[in-house]
Amino acid sequence: MNKNATHIWGAIFDWDGVVIDSSSHHEKSWERLAKEIAKPLPEGHFKKGFGMKNEFIIPKLLDWEHDPDKIRLLSLRKEELYRNVVTEDGLTALPGVKDWLQQLADAGIPCVVGSSTHRLNIETSLEIIHLREYFADIVSAEDVNHGKPAPDVFLKAAGKIHRDPKVCVVFEDAHVGIQAARNAGMKVVGVATTHPIADLGEADTAVHRLDELNVAQLDGWFA
Repeated sequence: MNKNATHIWGAIFDWDGVVIDSSSHHEKSWERLAKEIAKPLPEGHFKKGFGMKNEFIIPKLLDWEHDPDKIRLLSLRKEELYRNVVTEDGLTALPGVKDWLQQLADAGIPCVVGSSTHRLNIETSLEIIHLREYFADIVSAEDVNHGKPAPDVFLKAAGKIHRDPKVCVVFEDAHVGIQAARNAGMKVVGVATTHPIADLGEADTAVHRLDELNVAQLDGWFA
């Protein structure tokens, strides 16, 4: 692919379920936290909260705590436990991710992470899977006040790669993230890791793995 070719769009990647599959790591960290503080976990809590910020999950979905300072401490502890689990269990990029990132790099298309995940989690994971060089920047949970489905994280990510939101493509696995991309006025590729591909009809297109895509296909969205 010629880096000098004109590709006006930019790529924004959600993290969990798109670049890595850390669902089991996160679920295990919630279980460890619940045991640590002797709090119950409602049935189906993990899928309901997928893609949302801890600051919403803890008071709204789990009903554990409503004091902002205590919520923050629980959130930080949960992410610390997550990093412990990642270190213990290891982590790999999802199949096809590196090939797709290389296609984008060869085409000169800027990439940025836009995620509800905490920054240190992303940085830690990038070091483990050796993909840091592909991303110009990271926008994480700490960088926005309103989590998905609000568009804030994706709008800020677009600014990091100097692209108008209208020429950005978001890669997302969660319904709440797809809605956030829509709210930002962006195109969306649904990735069928968390939900079946048949359930991702609100995306512009959906794939099982990112290397099913090609740059020319997405160029056509902005012709």
